Formats: sequence, structure tokens, C-alpha cells
Amino acid sequence: MMNKAAISIQRKEITEFYVYSRLAKICKDPHNAGVLRSVAEAEKRHALFWENRTGVKVRPNRFKVLRTILSARILGLTFTLKHMEKIEGTASRQYMELIEQFPEVKAISEDEAEHEKQLLAMLDEELLHYVGSIVLGLNDALVELTGALAGFTLALGEPKLISLAGLVTGISAAFSMGASDYLSCKADGNPKAGKSALYTGGAYIITVAILILPFLLIPEKFIALGITLGLAVLIILIFNYYLATAKDLDFKRRFAEMTLISLGVAALSFGVGYVLKNLLGVDG
Repeated sequence: MMNKAAISIQRKEITEFYVYSRLAKICKDPHNAGVLRSVAEAEKRHALFWENRTGVKVRPNRFKVLRTILSARILGLTFTLKHMEKIEGTASRQYMELIEQFPEVKAISEDEAEHEKQLLAMLDEELLHYVGSIVLGLNDALVELTGALAGFTLALGEPKLISLAGLVTGISAAFSMGASDYLSCKADGNPKAGKSALYTGGAYIITVAILILPFLLIPEKFIALGITLGLAVLIILIFNYYLATAKDLDFKRRFAEMTLISLGVAALSFGVGYVLKNLLGVDG
């Protein structure tokens, strides 16, 4: 049993050596790349320590290496490393199980904790500098467009007509949000006002495209609305998980708050659409 646990940790250490080595190669920041190489070498030493104790040479988990590199390329180094560290934190229990048989494990465990501090201290990605702008665009698109589409669904007839109205509303709002963010950043003396506006407008446009898609593909408007609301919740879930991991925020509270606001506005708008439809005598 002890040998099996030791081999498991050994595989983890050699796998992380390959992970950090590959990340160092794709990292553009020289300082960050240097820290990653340093951590990789430490992981290699840990793997050799276990190899000397188990007498077994293990192969790295190639799938995990490829998965982590792909995640870093798509989701960024910050999210990938923090997510990995949160998951790998459970390995401390394995070390504690072996500490009686291998007293040296305590030093390795402390070494691991120091690596984590180094990694978290070095992280500085451009994307996270514009989280406020992304939140602004994403949140406004979710709240405004889910509400607008709910109202349009009851007030208008054809799904394509609803999608047209939603696209016009969404694209206009995206330009408006981007312009407002630019002017606000300019007034605050932010030299990167243009880039901030692009992140705000871009987040808005992408959200609009996702939320409108069901109305373009599905002929039944109420089914399309249901799928759109489901997509809105999924966007909120994914974004808040990313943000909570990358910036160490409270995921559950933020997810519940954004979901309640978006769906609440959609329900209110649906009611407004029903009232106006009856008041104006619109048949759709």
C-alpha cells in the first residue's frame, strides 16, 4: 500500500516537471519563465527522490501535460496554474500518510508550499488587468439582452424577427458600452482606455451572439427563449468559475447574484411584454 502511494506521488512529480518545463517554454515573460523552470527542476528532484525509494521508473501522465498546456494557451497561465494548485492541494494528504515511513517527505511538502507561493506571486497577465471591463460588458449583455429577448418573445411573433430585434439592440448596446467605457477611462486618465473599451465591447458582442443563436436555429420561440436563458446561466457559471479561480473570489455568491439578477430581469421583462401586448392589442 505504501509503495503504491509513493509511486502515485512519484508520477505526479515527474508529470509536473514536464508541465512546468513546457509552460516555461511558452511563457513570454522572462521572469515568469525563470520561476517556472526553477519549479520544474524542483519537481524533477522530488521525482528522483521517490524513484530512489521505490526503485521504479515511472512515465509522466502525457494526457495531463497536454491538457494543462492547452488550458494555459486558451484560458491563460493564471487560471491554469491556480486551478492546478487547488486540485493538487489534496496531495498533501498523501505526503502525510508517508511521513512516518519517509521522514524526508516533510521537507518536500514544505518545498511544494514554497513553490506555490512563488507561482502565485509571479502571475501577472494582461487579461486580468481588464477583468473590470469584461465584467461590465458581460454583465450588461446578460442582464439587458435576456430581459429584451424575454420581452420580444412575448410581444413579437417570428423567432427571426425576435433575433433581428435582439441583434439590433445588442450590437447598438455593445457600441454604446464600449464608447462609455472609453470616455470613462479617458476621464480617469487611463492611457489604455481604447483597449479597455475593446474588452468591454468585445465581451458584450460575444455574449449577444451566443444568446441570439437559439432564435436563429429554433422555429419555436418559447423553446428558443428557454435555451437562451439556459445559455445565460451557463455563461455566468463558466465566467464566474474562471474569475473566482484566477482572482481567488467567492464563486457561489457571485454566481448566485448574477444568475438571480439576469433571470429576474428576464422574468420582469416578460411580464412587461405581456402587459404591453395586451394594452396595445398586438397579435404575435
